[in-house]
Amino acid sequence: MNMKKKIAILSAIVASGTMMTAQAGGYKIKSEDGESYLKIGGRIQLQYHSVSPDEGDSTDELFFRRLRPYIEGSLYKDWKAKFQFDMGKSKTEIKDMYFQYKGYDFGNVTLGNKTFPFSREQLTSSKKQGVVERTFVGDHNYGSPDRQVGIYLDGGSDMLTYGLGLAMGAIDTSNSKLDFDTVASLNKGDDWNEGPMFGGRVEIHPMGAIKFSQGALSGEEEFKASFGIGAFSWSNDEDEMALDDEGAVANDNVDSVTGIEISGAVRVAGLSMDIQYNTFDSETTVAGTNSGIYKDGSTTLETFAIEGGYTVVPELVELVAAYSSMDADGYDETWTRTELGVNYYVHKHDVKYQLTYRMNADQDGEADNDVDELFVQAQFVF
Repeated sequence: MNMKKKIAILSAIVASGTMMTAQAGGYKIKSEDGESYLKIGGRIQLQYHSVSPDEGDSTDELFFRRLRPYIEGSLYKDWKAKFQFDMGKSKTEIKDMYFQYKGYDFGNVTLGNKTFPFSREQLTSSKKQGVVERTFVGDHNYGSPDRQVGIYLDGGSDMLTYGLGLAMGAIDTSNSKLDFDTVASLNKGDDWNEGPMFGGRVEIHPMGAIKFSQGALSGEEEFKASFGIGAFSWSNDEDEMALDDEGAVANDNVDSVTGIEISGAVRVAGLSMDIQYNTFDSETTVAGTNSGIYKDGSTTLETFAIEGGYTVVPELVELVAAYSSMDADGYDETWTRTELGVNYYVHKHDVKYQLTYRMNADQDGEADNDVDELFVQAQFVF
């Protein structure tokens, strides 16, 4: 198919108003045979965030947490491509950017930058979270791989779903975090560690699949439960290493990471419950590093979260709560977070307002380092 013919097809699709459909999370324009289509959409999240430490000055800011337009489309049966970028709190950054073949019975094959199959909370979109910000178990700063460039296979049935990934992963060097990022980043630093990673997850749901979406908003949901397990391994290929002021390899370069996820979810009659435990074993390239999360050059980073929501007014008001914790070999104390909030839904997750109050105890593993945070967020998805 030559370029002129492709342009003609897309022009015909756009010109035909009878082929346009508004959908949740996007506006779709498709051809008569349904094989060619163009879908556009995005999300806007306006957030107010205040931080009040027990010691020191309080701060607050009002900003766009996420501004994420996307385009998805295809000219061929069983194929699709999508790209999405963010212009919110961070600098302009690539998010989803991949193409996918959906013609196999056993699953979909995807090539590009997409969320690595690990952590139920990370796989749940930011627009469908109960509390405003993800807990430790879904945060890419603390072990969850986030989006990575690679090849992926996912599929399954109403009873079991799976995902597999082989990627080139990246970690932003820091002893205070285990911060996965993507080699596709527009703001990639020269000192990022890169290397191959592989892994996957399986989720069993005997009473029907639970979508990657928190909340039971209708108040009439039938009982469903799921159980998931996941694992991955990443190793440094040593092509790019951070150097210290004297030109030697810095002690915040990461040599390897292995992760394990155990998660579960329940939805029933207005009640939404998610529980997850992750553990990560990580080593630095410099032996004997004692800084941040590391002790003697290694750490076992453990994260846990239990999150719940109850819809007190169906499809309108939900009360939410969460408790999460993180511990590491280099910590003096376990860092814990307790969160309480309320969500007001105008059009389910597409248009909603959220308020979350978070209480941090022993932040960064430091005894008596207690910090309170307030999040207020307005969201519009189109």
